[in-house]
Amino acid sequence: MEFAAILLVALMVYAAVATVVAVIRDGRGHTPLERSTRAWSAGNLPSEPYASLRSLR
Repeated sequence: MEFAAILLVALMVYAAVATVVAVIRDGRGHTPLERSTRAWSAGNLPSEPYASLRSLR
C-alpha cells in the first residue's frame, strides 16, 4: 500500500512539472508570422460604394 502511495505521489509531481514546462514553452501563445509581402490594396476600385452614388441622383 505504501508503494502505491509513493507511486501516486511521484506521478502527481511528474504531472505538475510537465504542466509547468508546457506552460512556460507556450507562454506567449501562437503569434502570427510576419509577412514580407506588400499590404493589400483595392487597386483601381472606387473608394465609396456604388449604392451611395445612386442615392445622390
